[in-house]
Amino acid sequence: MKVFDSLKKKAEESKKVIVFPEGNDERIIKAAVRLAEEGIVEPLLLGKPDEVIKSAEKLNVDLGSIEIINPAVYPDFEKMCQDFVELRKGKNTLAEAKKILQDVSYFGTMLVYEGKANGMVSGATHSTANTVRPALQIIKTKKGMSRVSGAMIMERGDEKYIFADCAINIDPDSETLAEIAYQSSKTAEMIGLDPKIAMLSFSTKGSAKGAMVTKVQDATNLVHQKYPDLVCDGELQFDAAIVPRVGEAKAPGSAVAGHANVFIFPELQSGNISYKVAERLGGFSAIGPVLQGLAAPINDLSRGCKTEDVYLLAILTAAQANMEK
Repeated sequence: MKVFDSLKKKAEESKKVIVFPEGNDERIIKAAVRLAEEGIVEPLLLGKPDEVIKSAEKLNVDLGSIEIINPAVYPDFEKMCQDFVELRKGKNTLAEAKKILQDVSYFGTMLVYEGKANGMVSGATHSTANTVRPALQIIKTKKGMSRVSGAMIMERGDEKYIFADCAINIDPDSETLAEIAYQSSKTAEMIGLDPKIAMLSFSTKGSAKGAMVTKVQDATNLVHQKYPDLVCDGELQFDAAIVPRVGEAKAPGSAVAGHANVFIFPELQSGNISYKVAERLGGFSAIGPVLQGLAAPINDLSRGCKTEDVYLLAILTAAQANMEK
């Protein structure tokens, strides 16, 4: 994948520590070994060392010098719990923290928070909520951001696009859509795109009326107000956004219509359906979801992921970490 050729270079700029909470999973083990052997990232696996090593032996792979941390006997666990109580500002007691941090998703997120890891890849055996909830409670959003969104990197041959939000915000309001547009522009830049953002609708430039159309129109105006340097237009139908002939006919003079490479969907349902249609019927590779807006890179796998998916998402996470530095 050409996207990952550029991401590998970004990841290799400074080898980052990426924590994998599901250290016993064979897909995680295989990907971690490959990442370590290629020198792209420094994997950190969570789990009981004897169990992880036994799993690796069954897979006939050598863990080499990959670090394995058992949360149950972590020497700094007490301090980690105290730090968790402090950052939660009274929402959890120390006793609750000790229980919560036995969860590998919370424990791994705290390693990122405390600087022991630069990013985290999770979700091979946990739900998206199990990955996102600790991230929101511990890592929180970047300065200036108030939300997290999920983007998909779509690639087919020389074509590459960003689809958002495809994972997090069910029915975003206009302000949320504007923030998603900004976040997605940064993801686009990370993969070498000059972002041209289409705010999508079933209407183009007032061809239809209704609350759903107004929401996208308002979001477009907010993007122009808050992020005046972004090239963004809306509301646009998908054909007007991507086909030059149609864009010229429906939105003459637009800097985006017919040339968009970042697509902001009006709600989660259409975004999620669209990327899966493009993947299954259109032959696109779908990479992600990339969690956007967090103060440190934490990304979510599908529970149906393959070893290759783990490997690629770890590279992306390391590239994010290097860009954030």
